[in-house]
Amino acid sequence: MHSKVYPFKTEPFEHQLKAWDMSKDEKSFALFMEMGTGKSKVILDTIGYLYDNGKIDTVLIVAPKGAYRNWSLNEIPTHLPDHIIYRYAIWSANPRKKEKIYLDDIIRASDDLRIVIMNVEAFSSPKGVKWATSFLNVSRAMMVIDESTTIKNPTAKRTKAIIKLGRMARYRRILTGEPVTRDPLDLYSQCDFLDEYHLGFSSFYSFRNRYAIMVNMNLGNRSFKKVTGFQRTDELNDMLRKFSFRVKKDECLDLPEKSYQYRYVELTKEQEKAYREMKELCLTELEKGIVTVPNKLSMLSKLHQISCGHIIDNDGRTHHIKNNRIEALLELTEEIDNKCIIWACYRADLIEISKKLREQHGADAVVEYWGDTNDKERKENIKLFTKDKAQFFVANPATAGFGLNLQVANTVIYYSNSYNLEHRLQSEDRAHRIGQKSNVHYIDITALGTVDDKIIKSLKAKKDIARQIMGDEWKEWLR
Repeated sequence: MHSKVYPFKTEPFEHQLKAWDMSKDEKSFALFMEMGTGKSKVILDTIGYLYDNGKIDTVLIVAPKGAYRNWSLNEIPTHLPDHIIYRYAIWSANPRKKEKIYLDDIIRASDDLRIVIMNVEAFSSPKGVKWATSFLNVSRAMMVIDESTTIKNPTAKRTKAIIKLGRMARYRRILTGEPVTRDPLDLYSQCDFLDEYHLGFSSFYSFRNRYAIMVNMNLGNRSFKKVTGFQRTDELNDMLRKFSFRVKKDECLDLPEKSYQYRYVELTKEQEKAYREMKELCLTELEKGIVTVPNKLSMLSKLHQISCGHIIDNDGRTHHIKNNRIEALLELTEEIDNKCIIWACYRADLIEISKKLREQHGADAVVEYWGDTNDKERKENIKLFTKDKAQFFVANPATAGFGLNLQVANTVIYYSNSYNLEHRLQSEDRAHRIGQKSNVHYIDITALGTVDDKIIKSLKAKKDIARQIMGDEWKEWLR
């Protein structure tokens, strides 16, 4: 079916149309599409097609904590065809009154398309599994696992639950840019969710015996098998091709030069408490008329710090607050196999980011460029990133946002943004400049309903934030 036949809401790129055409009628299929190539759109076009043809009436989307709200806020409204009437709900273990109304309503069958979005962590609990079972039990469903490496561990409780639930769905899809983050054994559970017969093995252990090279090891009184390498990978690759579509950004010649995406995080209870107390203090001082212009910036800065996971007191000491932001960043980096720039505007964040990335990806994978980095280290770190094997460039836009040539990267993550519009524009151009051979994908990590979220939206609209803050508009940022 050509794009002129199906009423796509947004016109697909050539690779998206190919992926859709290959997969739209398949019961199970994997989209191994690199971040920034638009795999969510392919899925939503497939959902529209199957719903129009009476094949499905329900969709269950399972996504990581940092990604699941992006489906409801951006992807579905942008790409699901306009003629489709749909309802959606976001599952919560402890829903607020309005959320509970939506969940109670969506469980009932109807003629419109019903979409439920669940955090992958929900399937670690009996409550989440029970609700999903009841939802799938009375429907013609498609089940989608976004960033399917979250179910790569075959022994994890959530993996077992999701695979079992998948058997209840008529159609199944997995989405990820990098299905293998550690080794080929990552593939088993992801493919088992799609169809237990795709790889031709009845258990993980028989799959491992076929493709892993193992030796017997003894440690004290304990003996075990250790994986030392892999074999028959060409055979495995041939099997994957039968039920998957693979594309990298550098293969997509029609992508726009720049693309943007949000990765949403929720405030922890500790952050919510600190944010609420700080906001109330700010508004109280404003109403009393005791706030000076410099203090307005300070107020917003404190709120922004809290949304990022720390606060700096009047003595310059940093107090860390439990947050979900660093976890969202680490999830993102699992999806990336190319060079990546990570921008953050606070010293406390830069230190934490570098530490966690080294723990996850290795000491040699990370270089830094910010206030604490001396001139000699800066030159060496640029070389390590642009010429050698360092994958992540962790930097402050105020320090590294001007003049550097970092076009080896085509993924840019903003862990946090400053209020300075010039810093944003200049830092974007470190990757998007002469010599860049690929589309550049920008990802903003943001906490919904906070000053953080409003800063990003204003930057995207190329507004002068400082002017807003000093004028009459700034007070609205605290509402």
